[in-house]
Amino acid sequence: MKLRKRLFEIVDIPSGNDVVSSVYDYFMIVVILASLVPLAFKQTNAAFITIEKVTVAIFILDYVMRLLTADFKLGKGCVSFILYPFTFMALIDLMCILPSFTALSSGFKVLKVIRLVRALRVFRAAKMLRYSKSFVIISDVIKEQKSPLIAVCILALTYILISALVVFNVEPDTFEDFFEAIYWATVSLTTVGYGDIYPVSTAGRIITMLSSLFGIAVIALPAGIITAGFMDKLQKIKGEGR
Repeated sequence: MKLRKRLFEIVDIPSGNDVVSSVYDYFMIVVILASLVPLAFKQTNAAFITIEKVTVAIFILDYVMRLLTADFKLGKGCVSFILYPFTFMALIDLMCILPSFTALSSGFKVLKVIRLVRALRVFRAAKMLRYSKSFVIISDVIKEQKSPLIAVCILALTYILISALVVFNVEPDTFEDFFEAIYWATVSLTTVGYGDIYPVSTAGRIITMLSSLFGIAVIALPAGIITAGFMDKLQKIKGEGR
């Protein structure tokens, strides 16, 4: 029990006072960055293959250690070992490991599948979030502000669907199907404006302008909620540190 407790403190609890834990965190950050290097090149070589095998072996060991100490993480006894693999960061860890096994399998030689597997390895960058104190704070803020954020998301989805339905019926010749209308509505709402699909009639353009103006307000809402919560959280942390 004491050994698993110490293992948990090393791999999961970020603490500036624990030298071993800090060294482990920095070591994992280096490993994650190293695993991303081969993804920056189209061609592979022996060095990249070695990096892949070594980093994946470390990721597997890290995953196993976190799974073995899941009861300390979740605090739900034996049930923790069942629940942990379905937590957000555990799924990210798993996505960092599985693509390598499929890439080494002779049954996955189709070009498109190999490209998909290669793309999935980018999930390794998400492992960096575990070692970011800012991400931990933002994660806590999102949990605390869950209700208003959900309300904003529902508002945005509703507006996207309504805008898509309206423009799809106003300009049926511009959009091949309803999905293209949803794509246009999403792009308009976020004010990105790729320009690949756009209304040509006066009514369609008016709808586009209204959608873009409304999009500025909707996109600003979650940013404002998270920013306000983030500042409050920082103030609390500073207050506790005094």
